[in-house]
Amino acid sequence: MIIGIGHDQIDMRRLKATLDEFGQQFLDRTFTRAEQARAAQKQDPIPTYARRWAAKEACAKALGTGIGARAYLTDIAVINRPSGQPALELSGAAAARLAAITPIGHKAFIHLSLSDEPPLASAFVVLDALPE
Repeated sequence: MIIGIGHDQIDMRRLKATLDEFGQQFLDRTFTRAEQARAAQKQDPIPTYARRWAAKEACAKALGTGIGARAYLTDIAVINRPSGQPALELSGAAAARLAAITPIGHKAFIHLSLSDEPPLASAFVVLDALPE
C-alpha cells in the first residue's frame, strides 16, 4: 500500500548560487559527509547536489513533514546501492516519522527516482508499506 508520494524539482543555478554564497556551511547543513564525498568525486558536483536536494525535498513531502520541523535535510541521505541505483536512508526525525506512518504489521520501503536535464534536477519518491 502506498503511504506517501513526493516530487521535487530544482534549478541547478539556484543551488549553485546558494553554494557560492554559503559554501561549506550550506553543505554541512544540507548533505551528509558521504553525500559530500560522492559529489567531490565529480568534475562538476552541482548536478549531484541538485539531484540529492530534490530527493530530500521529495522524501519530506512523501513523509508529510516538510523540511525543518519534523525532518532535517541530513536525516534524509541519498546513498547508492552496489548496483549504482540511488536509494534513501533515513535517520533521526525522518526515520521516526516513517515508522509512525507505517501501519502495524507492515514494513516500509522507499522507492526513489532521480533525473536531470540541466538546468533542472528532479526526484520522485514513493513510500510503500508491505505486510510482513
